[in-house]
Amino acid sequence: MWNKTNIEEELQQLQAPNHQEVFDKLMADQNLRTSTHEEDLSSRLTKSGQSNAFNIDLLDSSRVYTLENIEKICVLYRLRFLDIKYFKPQLPEEAILKMSNLEKEHDLTLQGLKVMAPSKLFKLEDKDDPLLFAPIGNGHYYLIHKWGNDLSRYRKAFVWPMRGPVHLLIALALLSFILTSFIPSGLFSKNEDFAQWFILYMFMFKGVVGITVFYAFALGKNFNPFIWNSKYFNT
Repeated sequence: MWNKTNIEEELQQLQAPNHQEVFDKLMADQNLRTSTHEEDLSSRLTKSGQSNAFNIDLLDSSRVYTLENIEKICVLYRLRFLDIKYFKPQLPEEAILKMSNLEKEHDLTLQGLKVMAPSKLFKLEDKDDPLLFAPIGNGHYYLIHKWGNDLSRYRKAFVWPMRGPVHLLIALALLSFILTSFIPSGLFSKNEDFAQWFILYMFMFKGVVGITVFYAFALGKNFNPFIWNSKYFNT
């Protein structure tokens, strides 16, 4: 129960039911041209919105993921999926080696690379489970490399309230219930009944909601579905 969450394994489980179907469709739709443009790696990393003409027969089908499933994982764990130019930490040597090997094997120049990682890694240097992807086309991405530490086992539960307004209200209602339960019996009246408890609960709920709204506006927080592919801090 103390194991951490491996995002690559989570992606594999999500993709597994229709994995072969996705890969077969990708092979059928593969009409991309092989790039022969040679550039320095550092300049190519700043490019976005491009796909790579991989030789599908040479790819590891288990590392091909749809944008739909990538989005689901980002929303579940409050991660971002952004162009590599926004990623602050340096890429590990192993990731760069895998990129070079892919280029040699497929005779192409990698472009449009993206990284899936927590928001803080797009601002501060840290180590926390980034995944490096290359676009294949038609909404598919190839996982090049995963490095760093796995996510906390409890991250999914911790960010659950930020999946949407309904999730947040349920979480705040539950928190208000717990806080109200800690108020000593008879603190405001000798006659304790449900009506008195409910009034206290409503006061607590409004207070918790007010603090949450203030915190959200002050720090520019937003729900997971709106930030997973946003490059702005205060989305």
